[in-house]
Amino acid sequence: MSKTIPIWTCVINRAIVNYRRKMCSDGLISKRVVESSEGQAPLDWDCSLHLPLWVSETERATIENRLESWTQQLEASGADISSIATCLKKPLRPLWISQRTVIWLNEVPDHDSWDFTPIILVSASISSGTVQPKTTSEFSWNYIAGAGDDEESWARGLSPSLFWKNLYDIIESGPDLCNRKVADIVEKHRVYLAHRGHTVPQIKVKGPKLPGSACNLSSDELPLASEMANVEFDPKSSHEDCPITWLGLTNLAVGSTQFPAGASGVDCVLNCSQESISVSLQSTEAYLHLPMLNSKQDRFSLLSNLQTAVNFARSNLSKGKTLFICCQNGEDISICTCLAILMSLFDDQGTYDDGKSFSETTVTKWDMRRRLVYICKFATNARPSRGNLKQVFNFLTGGERVSSDS
Repeated sequence: MSKTIPIWTCVINRAIVNYRRKMCSDGLISKRVVESSEGQAPLDWDCSLHLPLWVSETERATIENRLESWTQQLEASGADISSIATCLKKPLRPLWISQRTVIWLNEVPDHDSWDFTPIILVSASISSGTVQPKTTSEFSWNYIAGAGDDEESWARGLSPSLFWKNLYDIIESGPDLCNRKVADIVEKHRVYLAHRGHTVPQIKVKGPKLPGSACNLSSDELPLASEMANVEFDPKSSHEDCPITWLGLTNLAVGSTQFPAGASGVDCVLNCSQESISVSLQSTEAYLHLPMLNSKQDRFSLLSNLQTAVNFARSNLSKGKTLFICCQNGEDISICTCLAILMSLFDDQGTYDDGKSFSETTVTKWDMRRRLVYICKFATNARPSRGNLKQVFNFLTGGERVSSDS
């Protein structure tokens, strides 16, 4: 949040301005404004780099020297800059909030009056001021492990969508009952999906003993909540966490294993999760279960299964069938498997060619980035890990197809 996100906001702002200037030079927009469905946005806006005070001037200068090349890479990646340029009315700008931030809500102006779109960066880490000789005041941070990433270590099974649906209930429960409230929410959602035939094992977390007789267990491994068999569920929360996402006209789809068993339009299913699922397909050959582990658990699990996955995809896509690729959360392993299939069997335009373009080219990491951007245009919840992406690259290069810029 100190550098990566500020860099991205600056790069996106620059890409938007470049896009608008190009549109202006082509005569598609006026010189001063960009027309949109909701009004007008200025052509020229703030493209400067906004960093927190604790980033040194030397590091700032180094970053600024690379901004132009990063902007060009974004523009060449195939990212949908036109949609962002149409929707965004003010330039992006980060703001930092920490434990030592003092802010009075009645003194904060309405965001509509700001001349930028704020990106609020909230950190649970504690800031501490240090004064460096012959310079202005700088800041450092006492990092709190798990404060900003690795949500599996602290989120207690609460997904983003479940959080936002139950935001006020969680806040109103207060610090003492917050964990218990989250446990109830997660368990209700788990039982709701289980009643509808989905494989959703009870989530367990490691942590201190919780107050209350129901949670005073001798084991270190505590269930998030007791079974709630007689619970009324909100039908609106059905499968909003795990939709099937179709990737353009490729006949490929990605998502979570928690999908409707009789999903329309799905001819074949490639299941990459650890547990098998029940599906309604025309034949047993249309379902393939390849249990894969994350790279943190097994460094070669994905790599060792990708060839089988590609072969299964080829045998079905060549017949014009549709293929759904799923994993436990639909964010990592299924995305990486889909990336390997796209690279192996499709050309740059997303047309199936049975691997012809793949056999005639040398795969680079840049090629992978472009295909991954294409996937993320549709699967907006994609979060492939570096370890799994590395396995995909090793599979595609085979140890011999590595180019000089890889």
